[in-house]
Amino acid sequence: MSDEQGRVQPSGVWATAVGVARVRALETERENALFRDPLAQAFAAAGGLWPSSAPPADEAARRRRLAVSFSIVIRTKFLDDLLRQASASGVRQVVLLGAGMDSRAFRMDWPEGTRLFEVDTAAPLDFKASVLRQEQAVARCERITVAADLREDWPGALAAAGHDPAVPTVWIAEGLLIYLPQDAVELLLARIGARSAVGSWMGLTLGSRGVIERFGADAVPGSAASMWVSEMPDDPVGWLAGHGWEADSHTLRERAAAYGRPISVPPQRAEGPGGLISAVRR
Repeated sequence: MSDEQGRVQPSGVWATAVGVARVRALETERENALFRDPLAQAFAAAGGLWPSSAPPADEAARRRRLAVSFSIVIRTKFLDDLLRQASASGVRQVVLLGAGMDSRAFRMDWPEGTRLFEVDTAAPLDFKASVLRQEQAVARCERITVAADLREDWPGALAAAGHDPAVPTVWIAEGLLIYLPQDAVELLLARIGARSAVGSWMGLTLGSRGVIERFGADAVPGSAASMWVSEMPDDPVGWLAGHGWEADSHTLRERAAAYGRPISVPPQRAEGPGGLISAVRR
């Protein structure tokens, strides 16, 4: 049986990772792309979302999809830059939590000695592995997959895979926390902190205040927005300080302008702290 024939199709929360891959594939085709992800199209095609997916039913749904897609592009660039900064500071351990179809191990240039751990459940990791074999993809660092549910003992599985908490790590939780209830978010941050040496970095994306009401109220069952349950706290910098991190908070609008993709529509409400977070363990 070929990889394609035996491939388990995406379902549940991890199916959203294939949707993210489709957005990254579309960005990769742009002449002025903020990043290039050569594997994204293969992931999207394997999940049935390429060359196209079903169009939204109405104009409001179309605008919401465009807004979500735009945020994925900006957050990808933001976290790419953060990873480069962490690597430049000497960090050689990377942990992608809820890695999904992330291809940074293959598409980014990594310093010699970098070890990149991808933590996710077995189903998306198996799906991903079949596509990577099909594409004959070669990682640019030491890539280690860790099959673990983030609601269970993922720290034990990560340790067994060789993660060393005594040396700095850069942690990435991209598009993840919005799917976790608040108690699970707090537990995740506590577990990360317990395994972060001084000099560690962290990159988070948080659902902005009110996003669930705006996007989730009439979301189609099974869509990403229908599974959102968590928004960022009123003071994300103070919240992360309580977990031992010195953080900076950035808005999507601010970063988009910095990347040459300004949002032309004026904000409909006063903008508070942003949900793109960079943090360092002091």
